[in-house]
Amino acid sequence: MTSEILLAEPRGFCAGVDRAIEIVEKALEKFGRPIYVRHEIVHNTYVVENLKSRGAIFIEELDDVPPGATLVFSAHGVSQAIQKEAARRGFRIFDATCPLVSKVHVEVAKLNKEGYEFIMIGHKGHPEVEGTMGQLDSGIHLVEDVADVARIQPGQTEKLALVTQTTLSVDDAAEITAAVRARFPHVQTPKQQDICYATQNRQDAVKLMSPQVDIMIVVGSPTSSNSNRLAELARKLGVSAYMVDSASELQTQWFEGKSRVGLTAGASAPEVLVTAVIDRIKALGAVSVRKMDGIEETVKFPLPKGLRLDA
Repeated sequence: MTSEILLAEPRGFCAGVDRAIEIVEKALEKFGRPIYVRHEIVHNTYVVENLKSRGAIFIEELDDVPPGATLVFSAHGVSQAIQKEAARRGFRIFDATCPLVSKVHVEVAKLNKEGYEFIMIGHKGHPEVEGTMGQLDSGIHLVEDVADVARIQPGQTEKLALVTQTTLSVDDAAEITAAVRARFPHVQTPKQQDICYATQNRQDAVKLMSPQVDIMIVVGSPTSSNSNRLAELARKLGVSAYMVDSASELQTQWFEGKSRVGLTAGASAPEVLVTAVIDRIKALGAVSVRKMDGIEETVKFPLPKGLRLDA
């Protein structure tokens, strides 16, 4: 049935995810188990279960962290209230917030001091959105789609700035941004878009690959925003697309009558899962794997002080 697998490039782990996982691993190595992590360090079941087996305990409430414990904030970032409460309780804290998310937090804090209100494009309830909106007590308005833009009522419009969740669909964010600009012509937009380089690169790879395949498989967990966006994008481009957390979720009927399979992975999905999916598709009849040309990512973010080898 299936003759070839096309492998997206780039795919899988980004620099922010690499750094977040390494922070938990180094903390376990340096301070011993258990290490407490607020929220899933990244949105991937395999990664979380692996770290649990090594001594990481994932919590949502600071009440679940004992006095004197080591606490890691997840890659998605946390609100000012949680940062202050964690510091007040005296935990040893390591912040694994992706530096690209931290950049948005810094921009919000800077412009807030200048009297700005904010419109944030993002998904309600996502921890990154909660963390960014939680940088302020008020004056930040969430929009999830174009319809929301017509409904929001900022206190003033002369000083209004736009920020976005870093893992959105590039095309959807552009459409919503255009609606914001149309309603609020004076809105200040970021000098560089907030959507992260890895999200952009993975979506561009799917756009390039989609016309060449009969089906798209995205490796990623249901909670992963950027993985969901990859599957949505492929479907918008007319390709049957399925997101799987592991090779065991692949279904034989998906591949019936399909000769070429596209395969990619969200920014929080490890390559070991991609390899397992390749092996499973080969068992269903694929005879070759071809890696597509794509951007080579060389971004690397440093570890926090206290976990670096030179510290």
